[in-house]
Amino acid sequence: MSYATLDYAVTDGILTLTLDRPDALNSFTVEMANELVAAFERASTDDDVRAVVVTGRGRAFCAGMDLSVGGNVFGLDESQEPTLSDMHDRLDDPAILEGVRDTGGRVTLAIYACTKPVIAAINGPAVGIGATMTLAMDVRMVSTKARIGLVFGKIGIVPEACSTWFLPRIVGISRALELVYSADILDGAAAQEVGLVRSVHEPDELLPAAYELAGKFTQNRSPVATALARQMMYRNSAQPHPLEAHRIDSLAMFYTSRGDGKEGVASFLEKRDPDYAGRTTDMPPFYPWQD
Repeated sequence: MSYATLDYAVTDGILTLTLDRPDALNSFTVEMANELVAAFERASTDDDVRAVVVTGRGRAFCAGMDLSVGGNVFGLDESQEPTLSDMHDRLDDPAILEGVRDTGGRVTLAIYACTKPVIAAINGPAVGIGATMTLAMDVRMVSTKARIGLVFGKIGIVPEACSTWFLPRIVGISRALELVYSADILDGAAAQEVGLVRSVHEPDELLPAAYELAGKFTQNRSPVATALARQMMYRNSAQPHPLEAHRIDSLAMFYTSRGDGKEGVASFLEKRDPDYAGRTTDMPPFYPWQD
């Protein structure tokens, strides 16, 4: 499968997903949104992929939406008058899907649903959707050349890409609101200080550091247990009572204990590396839940 706006390359179990419009600073288009959704869905069912590292080609990560296109620059159909009922009852209706739904949100929902750990290696400017798409990724690492901005207030629109769900969970509600209200552009050190990113690296050290972390996430790890843990963290943390987490914890423990858990215990007792047979293409029958 080939892409017009992305590069999809798998080496040693790690998918490097590169935003690939360097002449346009990897600015975001509807085509890129559709290709990112397809790429993350592909990664979820690709047993050769154990983790995903997302970065940008050239000097930018993603300079936000491509504002040079004609008509509605966000690709929306202004002839419609959508209602909240439409967003519940007609969410996948082509008219709503293509003409109303936020393209960035479709991307972050695909990242949220991914069964593999996802690391953002932010190599340069990441503003607008270039910033918000990374909020659905598990870890954000940045270059000293990175600049991150939630700049929606400067152009009269609102945060998108489900960022009002992700951002407060990462930095807390007060800092999330400050970042949105101010629309400030943060360098790596400032982004780290507010808790938005994990670490700051020299440009030539960013991808090696991301790959090293991806290796820690995947080497001698059960793909099924990792996929379940990722979804359990995101979904259970949004539940109103820990009993809801207990329901899912119980099912996940049950199925992993009679699957890769047996090999994990045996390898521990025998003092050897585990050889896990589980695959994310064969998840336990209760998965996915809450869909």
